[in-house]
Amino acid sequence: MTMNKKWIFLSMGCILLLFFMLKDSLSQPDVESLEGGFKEIAFARNEQNTGPVTRIYSVSVADTGKANFELYGNYMPHTKYGTTIVYFFLQGERVPGTLNVEKPYFDDKTFHPIVRYEKDAMGGVKVTHLKM
Repeated sequence: MTMNKKWIFLSMGCILLLFFMLKDSLSQPDVESLEGGFKEIAFARNEQNTGPVTRIYSVSVADTGKANFELYGNYMPHTKYGTTIVYFFLQGERVPGTLNVEKPYFDDKTFHPIVRYEKDAMGGVKVTHLKM
């Protein structure tokens, strides 16, 4: 093979590799691609930038049969040594529009979540079904 043909094949291989890398990076799954009709309603985060960061979310769910609560929670941002908590509510029922960063995060006499997702400071995940 001549030197020109080697460069052409090498260039085509590099371009093909770049194409597939770009395609793969732009087609990653996200929250919108999940089944279940998830919709984020409220979010609260403490303003701690030097220590543990606490993130609290309230999310409505349209179809609990298709919903993957743990996967949704895993897609939420999480900071090392921080805590991420997601409360899931049935769509059509009352959902808190604002959240507190300290307990109680919302009025639990008014709002009734169906599932609670929590990722702790060490990355451990706990999904608790509260009611269905």
